[in-house]
Amino acid sequence: MKVMVAGDVGGTKTILALYSPGKGPREPLVRSSFPSSSHAGLEDLLVDFLADVQEKVDGAVFGVAGPVVGGSARITNLTWTIDASSLGSVLGTGRIHLLNDLEAVALGIPLLSGDDFHTIHRGEPVPHGPIAVIAPGTGLGEAYLTWDGKGYRAHASEGGHSDFAPRDTREADLLAFLLRRFDHVSYELVCSGSGIRNIYAFLRESGRYEEPAWLAQRLRNEPDPTIVIREAAQDIARPSEICRETMRMFVSILGAETGNLALKFLPTGGIYIGGGLPPRILSMIDDVTFIEAYLAKGRLSPVVSRIPVHVILNTDVGLIGAAGYGMGIMQNP
Repeated sequence: MKVMVAGDVGGTKTILALYSPGKGPREPLVRSSFPSSSHAGLEDLLVDFLADVQEKVDGAVFGVAGPVVGGSARITNLTWTIDASSLGSVLGTGRIHLLNDLEAVALGIPLLSGDDFHTIHRGEPVPHGPIAVIAPGTGLGEAYLTWDGKGYRAHASEGGHSDFAPRDTREADLLAFLLRRFDHVSYELVCSGSGIRNIYAFLRESGRYEEPAWLAQRLRNEPDPTIVIREAAQDIARPSEICRETMRMFVSILGAETGNLALKFLPTGGIYIGGGLPPRILSMIDDVTFIEAYLAKGRLSPVVSRIPVHVILNTDVGLIGAAGYGMGIMQNP
């Protein structure tokens, strides 16, 4: 039996799965998740993943967190360089395809079911209308889909690296704070896991919010401070004002940038919020803070209001999209 490999390669973790075309893109034969930093490159990781696989690999598709140019990609938040020909040597096939990770997420959206997402704003969806995707995770990804008469085509972008635009004096102060540390302040620096850490540092330095000793100790001991900030913001038993305000500011910025996508792409088919972070803070996104920022587009607010917004709950959507793309190629070479 011939099989294919699909992968979702991110700056923090990499998910690999083995598929049989007969079972479809939602039923992997084998699925494994690895910390990306645990291996020197994707080739090494594939060797470990395929150690016990007996079937011949007929092809592979990888969604990678970075721009893909000429069959090669450098992961934006990792030291890896991924090359299709090098991967082909490991897998024993020349049928290797690299997609931008948000392109893979976008391709997965038409394959989702109702249980795979949560609606934040119903709007007025238009059948076969364009679809936009925004995904805050380790970085910030953005992509979109257009209907070609038979199905949706995905288009990658690097919109997460566009300039951050403050909407009030406090966000202007945040921009000034970050410009002292970075030569370019993008939306990724304020609307991602690293963005949460940056907002927290800004609020702490402002002196307006106290950092309790227990919180400072947890931040020192935890490899990923974003987890501490997110969990402390949602902790009812021991609330942290600085963490709550950090997450409120993050959600507001996410809402504003989601509204920016609504204006840029006019995605009448809806906007889908992906990434590993949003399902973990769903109650914060499903709140007036997000929707107010989303709709605050002046005289074009009525246009934005008609565009639906959903949070993707199935965090394997990028893997599903890569697998679906690969199966389409295998069936129609």
